[in-house]
Amino acid sequence: MRWLVPLFSLLFATAHAEGISSLAPKLLPPEQAFRLSARAVDPNTIEARFDVADGYYLYRDRMHFSTEPVPAANAVLPPGKPKHDAFFGDVETYRGEVVVRVPLVKTAAGQKITLHADSQGCADVGVCYPPNPQQLTLVVPAAGDKPGAFVEPGGKGWFK
Repeated sequence: MRWLVPLFSLLFATAHAEGISSLAPKLLPPEQAFRLSARAVDPNTIEARFDVADGYYLYRDRMHFSTEPVPAANAVLPPGKPKHDAFFGDVETYRGEVVVRVPLVKTAAGQKITLHADSQGCADVGVCYPPNPQQLTLVVPAAGDKPGAFVEPGGKGWFK
């Protein structure tokens, strides 16, 4: 009978702790919250896409792109939605799908290009992620060929 009191105390403490932890938000890893893919559209242009999960957003001014061995010119970012952010003040953000054009400084027909994409975003629950560097390797089509397939980090291809 004496062992019942400690057992019930343990069960109550465990149930209480699990109840508290279930209140904590379940956050996605950054590569799922801000899913990156890219494709080579033509010998001079890379198209990067972020699929931002519901309840998350990316900062426009925290997105930067570079390529190698052929360098990229300035990326063409779409306008974002204005937001007053507790962390960064007045900013522009993206939700849903974001398409960015990354022009190359010279033609790269038939070459493998590595795209470096840096981004940063937050969850609506008030948690911000650290900067998220990612890279993809793409094969650039020859002049006149159709655009390449979308590639995700880790080399997985998919069509959209």
